[in-house]
Amino acid sequence: MDPPRARIETHDMTVVDCDSHVMEPANLWEEYIDPQFRKQAIRIETIDGNEKLIIADQVVLPGGLAGLGGANLERKDIFSGKYTYADGCPLASYNGNARCDLLDEWRVDKCVVFPTIGILPIPTDDLDLISAYFRAYNNWQADFQMSQPDRIAPIAVVNWRDLSSACAELDHCLKRGFKGLFVPPEVIDGNRPGAEHFDPIWARLQEANLPGCLHVIVRFSGSAAPFSSWHSAQPSLGPTFGFGLGAPGQMMPALSAMILEGLFDRFSALKVAVVESGCGWAGYLIDRLNEKHALLGGLGPKKLTLMPGEYVQRNCYFVAEPDERSIGSMLGLVGQDKILWGSDFPHIDSDLDAANSIRTSVSALPETQQSAVLGANACKLFQL
Repeated sequence: MDPPRARIETHDMTVVDCDSHVMEPANLWEEYIDPQFRKQAIRIETIDGNEKLIIADQVVLPGGLAGLGGANLERKDIFSGKYTYADGCPLASYNGNARCDLLDEWRVDKCVVFPTIGILPIPTDDLDLISAYFRAYNNWQADFQMSQPDRIAPIAVVNWRDLSSACAELDHCLKRGFKGLFVPPEVIDGNRPGAEHFDPIWARLQEANLPGCLHVIVRFSGSAAPFSSWHSAQPSLGPTFGFGLGAPGQMMPALSAMILEGLFDRFSALKVAVVESGCGWAGYLIDRLNEKHALLGGLGPKKLTLMPGEYVQRNCYFVAEPDERSIGSMLGLVGQDKILWGSDFPHIDSDLDAANSIRTSVSALPETQQSAVLGANACKLFQL
């Protein structure tokens, strides 16, 4: 492992990218998974000249793997067959020192890191295998983070389908210095994420004072692919529709369910961060839920202590897109400490100029608000 490099100070305000990703090395699971599961390791195989992503011995993606990353490539060519998975993985997406160089170039101090392949669908009911996949990723991520321990903040992934395994792995990750937990914004074996069934997970996060991170997921069918019937009708609407609507389409029901299910009454100090779906809809959600709850809340199954919007303002954080124009308004409507930003590096819908874009987006705000959005809020939320 290369030795850590010193941070280059090139700016006054602390800047933290709260939505970045790794592109997992193709051999990650073959090297890190428990030996008894090695034959079923997640892997990329080239069959008849085409790359295929294989998870649980099933082809999950039959091609176009460069599109899992691709921020460094011409978008029009990503799915042409011209590029491989490796082509869509810039060095900074899997090498700690290269990530440090990129952060220096961007004048960014730290980054919060999520998986890519690690949050794709896993087509098996073998819960032991699923847990092994997540352990392997977390073990690799710990090594990646340790190459730059002061600059990379890892987010853990656990098997939500196996509560005992999830709690054990979360405990292990928290002891190793992980800074939060990935929360899938979907129904899991009949349980919503905010259901009492998952309270042992939420209790651990509240005790650690670290956030559960609702992060957009890639699903190819089913209820977690919002508006899928609109998208699949002929002719296709293209990626603008899916990428534009898919994120808030996942987050609005997930966060609303958490609130209305009483999660934040059971865990009043719990923190939930909403990642990769922007922040502009947060104010709308507050008004919408408050209005309907005032009229209809008495008909619901849960009696809430607060109005729905008050939980948003007390417990929830939102990662803004770099070019959003409503950041200042959301600071006022949601909370001065509740808005952060993220680049989504190195995914296909991210921009390598994200760090400059967010500086431009907040440049008209008072300096205290600029500092909060650029990094101060993230430092408090993720204990950086």
